Amino acid sequence: MSDRSTPIRDAATVIVLRRDGAQRQVLMGQRGAKAAFMPSKFVFPGGAVDPGDAAVPLAAPLPALCAERLVEDSAPGLAAALAAAAIRELWEESGLIIGRPGTWPDPVPHDWTGFAARGYVPDARALQFVFRAITPPGRPRRFDARFFLIDADHIAGDPGDFSAASEELSHLQWVPLPEARRFDLPFITEVVLAEIAARGDDTAPPTSIPFFRNDDEQSLFLRLNGASPLGSPTP
Repeated sequence: MSDRSTPIRDAATVIVLRRDGAQRQVLMGQRGAKAAFMPSKFVFPGGAVDPGDAAVPLAAPLPALCAERLVEDSAPGLAAALAAAAIRELWEESGLIIGRPGTWPDPVPHDWTGFAARGYVPDARALQFVFRAITPPGRPRRFDARFFLIDADHIAGDPGDFSAASEELSHLQWVPLPEARRFDLPFITEVVLAEIAARGDDTAPPTSIPFFRNDDEQSLFLRLNGASPLGSPTP
């Protein structure tokens, strides 16, 4: 199978940070050894956008700046679906909820029944779009992944309770940020961790988003900033 025949799926990943005293920690888990994509690697919760995510009711939308950056070099109307996918994937893989109490309209999408049963509606207002990367050619699966950052203070309930998690990620844990890069990580996860560490205590959505774009011809490290045209490297 050629690289060109491997579809690139839109995807969302969630980086959850919390403080333990003066130390920052990040939520990570390990993919299964038999997984087709990144087996045995430690990763953030995340996955592909489902067809129904675009229709999911959000209690509040993404910050306007994040939504603006998400639409750059993307399909129109994708921002809300990406936000919903991020919240759903975090719920499925860790059992943690980003939402506010509320009632869903009927019918509840199948992938969201467990979330809705907890009495919450997904809330995207605290998600920050901080990174974007396309899986390089030659992989069995390829994703156009948008990485969202959120503080654990916005988790509904106990951020250490993973009892509702699926089995997709094992060894779910809060890892001290300086120690996270000692794990067996995908290359792009290392890059994202470095970006997050460099942000320090900055709580504002970034105005410029790193974009690691891979296609069949070349790899480019660009920035989504509302000004520079895509297709040429940004200094």
